[in-house]
Amino acid sequence: MSSTLRRRKPDPNPTPNPNPEEDGLDVEDIKKPKKPTIKKNYSCIDNCCWFIGCVCSIWWLLLFLYNAMPASFPQFVTEAISGPYPDPPGVKCLKEGLKVKHPVVFVPGIVTGGLELWEGHQCMDGLFRKRLWGGTFGEVYKRPSCWVQHMSLDNKTGMDPPGIRVRPVTGLVAADYFAPGYFVWAVLIANLARVGYEEKNMYMAAYDWRLGFQNTEVRDQTLSRIKSNIELMVATNGGNKAVIIPHSMGVPYFLHFMKWVEAPAPMGGGGGPDWCAKHIKAVMNIGGPFLGVPKAVAGLFSAEAKDIATARAVAPGVLDSDLFQIQTLQNLMRMSRTWDSTMSMIPKGGDTIWGGLDWSPEEGYAPSKRKQGKNDTCTQNESGGGVCEATQASYGRMVSFGRDVAEAPSSEIERIEFRGAVKGNSVANNTCRDVWTEYHDMGFGGIKAVAEYKVYTAGEVVELLEFVAPKMMERGSAHFSYGIAEDLDDPKYEHFKYWSNPLETKLPNAPDMEIYSLYGVGIPTERAYIYKLRPAAECYIPFQIDTSAKDKNEDGCLKDGVYTVDGDETVPALSAGYMCAKGWRGKTRFNPSGIKTYVREYDHNPPSNFLEGRGTQSGAHVDIMGNYQLIEDVIRVAAGAKGEELGGDQVHTGIFEWSEKIKLKL
Repeated sequence: MSSTLRRRKPDPNPTPNPNPEEDGLDVEDIKKPKKPTIKKNYSCIDNCCWFIGCVCSIWWLLLFLYNAMPASFPQFVTEAISGPYPDPPGVKCLKEGLKVKHPVVFVPGIVTGGLELWEGHQCMDGLFRKRLWGGTFGEVYKRPSCWVQHMSLDNKTGMDPPGIRVRPVTGLVAADYFAPGYFVWAVLIANLARVGYEEKNMYMAAYDWRLGFQNTEVRDQTLSRIKSNIELMVATNGGNKAVIIPHSMGVPYFLHFMKWVEAPAPMGGGGGPDWCAKHIKAVMNIGGPFLGVPKAVAGLFSAEAKDIATARAVAPGVLDSDLFQIQTLQNLMRMSRTWDSTMSMIPKGGDTIWGGLDWSPEEGYAPSKRKQGKNDTCTQNESGGGVCEATQASYGRMVSFGRDVAEAPSSEIERIEFRGAVKGNSVANNTCRDVWTEYHDMGFGGIKAVAEYKVYTAGEVVELLEFVAPKMMERGSAHFSYGIAEDLDDPKYEHFKYWSNPLETKLPNAPDMEIYSLYGVGIPTERAYIYKLRPAAECYIPFQIDTSAKDKNEDGCLKDGVYTVDGDETVPALSAGYMCAKGWRGKTRFNPSGIKTYVREYDHNPPSNFLEGRGTQSGAHVDIMGNYQLIEDVIRVAAGAKGEELGGDQVHTGIFEWSEKIKLKL
C-alpha cells in the first residue's frame, strides 16, 4: 500500500516557544529587534588619505624618537655590534700633544660647493640668496625647467646668461655638507677643530665650479681672494706657511692657481717666482684627477656614467623618453655642456699616458682580488692586483662601438675616417621640442661617421668631442689643453690654458715644499666604455653605453658596458698617482726644483653595518674625506710633520709598475 507524504503548510500564527533557552537563544535577542548591518564602502580618496595619514604618523613617530634619542645612542649600538669605536683622529692627535701650527686652506672640487641665487628671472622670485645647488635641492623638483635655465651658463661665452647671477656660497659652510646628512669637508673640519683650529686659520677657497678656471678670476676675482687670504693667514700665524688641501677638481684648479699667482699681471697675480716657496708648506691633494678621468668623456659624449647607464637599461622610460615632457638626459647634457670646468677633466697625455689600441699601463689588471671576493677569472699578482683573464680588451680603447671591436686585434679592425665627414640629414625630432644639443646639428651623416670609426683612444677622444660638440670644445680649448709639452720653455706655455695640465707646465721653484697624492683604491673604477647606436633621431643623443656587454663571470673586468680598473670609483689610480710616483719624482723637467712628492693610497674598507654611516675607512672618492687615516695624515702635516714622518709612500696598487710602462720624456 503506497502512501503520499505531503509538506505541512507553515502556521500563519505560530505559538512562541515558552522556553526559548531550549532553542539556544537569549531572551534579550528575542525581545530586541536586530539592527540592519551597513556595509562600509571606502573610496579611492579615503584610501589615499588613510595611507598618507599612516605615513605621516610613522614619520612623526620616527622624528620624535630621533630627537628624543641621546646623541651617543648610535655609537653605543655600533660598539655593541662591532666593538669599541676608535678615537677620532683629532682626539688621538690631541692626546699626543699635537696642536695648531700651519694654517690650512680647503679647495673643494666640482659640484660639492654650494651655489646661491643673486639675480634671476621671474620664475625664481622670492629665492634671493637661496641655494640653487647644495642643501635640499628643493627647486629641482618644484620648478625643474627654471632651475636648469639658471644653473646653465651662456653657451657662447661660458659666463652668466643675461639677467642671471648665480654665485658661490662663502665660508666653511660652502662645502662642509653637500646635502643634509651628506658630509664633504665637515668631518675633516671637526677633527682639525679638536686640535685647536678655527676659522681664523682655516679657509674654504670656494669658487664657482662651473666656470673655466681663469674665468673665476675674470668674473669673481676668486684667485686674487685666495692669494690674499693665504698671505693674511701666513702673516697672522707667526709666518708659518699654509697647508693646501684640494679635493677632486680642486686639484687641477690649484695647479692653475700656483702658476697664476707667480705669473705677471694682467694674466697672472704678480706674486713673483718665489711666492709659493714663501707661502706654501705642502699641497695635500685628495682624489686628484691630475691626468683627467674617463668618466668625463662618457658624461660629455652621452650624458652618462656607469650608474646612469644601468638605470637607463632598467627603466629606460624614466630617463630616455618624453615622460612628463621633462627629457632628463637631454636637459642634463645641455646644462653640463655649458660648464667649461667639465672639460678640465678630459684625459690628458693622450696615448702616451693612457695607452693605444694594443696596450695600456694597467693592461691585464683588475681591482684587487680580495676586493672582488672569490673570482675564478682573476689571479693575484705580486702588487696585490688581480690579473683578469676573462677580458682581452686593451684599456687604451677608451670608446669602442661593440664588444667585438673592443676585444679584436687592432689589425682586424676596419675603420672609416670620421674627421671631415659631412654632417647632414637633420635628425630633428618634434617630441624633443626646444631641448637643444649639438647632436641636433650633426645629422645622420655625422652620427654614422662616428660609429663607423669604431674605436677611439685617449688621443682620439679629444678629436671625437671636437667633432660631436664643436661649440663646446671651442670654448674649452680656450681654457684647457690635453697634450704633452715638448719644450716647457716655449713662450706659448705661459698662456693660462696650459696651467692646469701637469704635462704642459712646471711646478714652482720651491724646493722645501711637499706635494702629496692621497687617494682611495680597491674599488672598480671606470676606464673604458662599449657603446651602441640608439634609434635614429631619438631626442638628439644617438649614443648609449651598451649595458648588455659584460663578462660571463660577475666578478670580471667588464660589467654593464664598462671596463674597470683600480681606483676610488671616480678617478683611476693611474691618474691620481702617476705624477707623484714618477712625473714629479725627483728633479724632472716638470719639477725642476726637486719638490718632494709622496703617494699615499688608502685601501677601501666599507662599513660593517649601516650604523657606521659611510664608514671611517672608506676609499671612495668623496667618502674618503671621512677616512680616519687620511684625516690623521692631514692633521700631522698641518701640525708640522714631514712626509718621511708619515712613513713616506703607502701603496696598495701597482702604480709604480704602471708608471714604468709609460715612456714619457722626463
